[in-house]
Amino acid sequence: MNRDVKVAILTMEGTNNEEEAYLSFKHSDSSPEIVHLKKLENGTKKLGSYDIIFFPGGFSAGDYVRAGAVMAARIRSRLMKDLEKFVETGKPVMGSCNGFQVLVELALIPNLTKEYELEAALAPNMSNRFEARTVYLRVNRGNCLFLRGFRDGEIIKLPIAHSEGRFTPRDGNVLRKIIKNGMNVLSYVDDKGRLSGYPWNPNGSEHNIAGICNREGNVLGIMPHPERVFYNVTESDWTRHEWRPGMGYPFFMNAVQFLREKF
Repeated sequence: MNRDVKVAILTMEGTNNEEEAYLSFKHSDSSPEIVHLKKLENGTKKLGSYDIIFFPGGFSAGDYVRAGAVMAARIRSRLMKDLEKFVETGKPVMGSCNGFQVLVELALIPNLTKEYELEAALAPNMSNRFEARTVYLRVNRGNCLFLRGFRDGEIIKLPIAHSEGRFTPRDGNVLRKIIKNGMNVLSYVDDKGRLSGYPWNPNGSEHNIAGICNREGNVLGIMPHPERVFYNVTESDWTRHEWRPGMGYPFFMNAVQFLREKF
């Protein structure tokens, strides 16, 4: 019998995509639950009772101050020790779009120093406008558990929808270490797989970075939305090819399978 894998999809006022994430994990043979941040703050729910944590997209707290900052501040004030323990045990944590912003604000990624210091930000798009479309991404999977089902160099397509997605490291040294350690696991590319500027890089991210994984491989933050294309029929060009699982499918299946293998 397969071990029951419990997933916490963390929400608060302003988040969205939690339903898509819920269905993606449910159809990956796990037991997801949408958990409001207040239930963790008041002790009704405990992070330690879950196996996987997912931070969904949206506009948590209206993105006041800056994207993801308020949600991250609330977690830091009451739940950070529990979250650090969760991560350090090697359990999977993933955030897409606003979830990526929250993970960066929490300093769970890149976390090069292991001291949970802020080392990057998700700045406003260089176009100074909301960008929403399908983008091409090149996989550099490294040891990222969420990408085990992909090949290195594989080109995939995922949807984006954000105003503040420009990955900006604190300084050149942080960027060099991210690249040296293979943490830039997803890169914006053109339809030939080449690093290119706008519109292929929709936000102006340094080194075309679309996704970052920590060095241990269990924390992934990405600006695109794999939960929106778990199913083939929700892809923008689904009528042009034969039926297959959606491009987002492996992200969720990989996490669940990893958990069952390791814990």
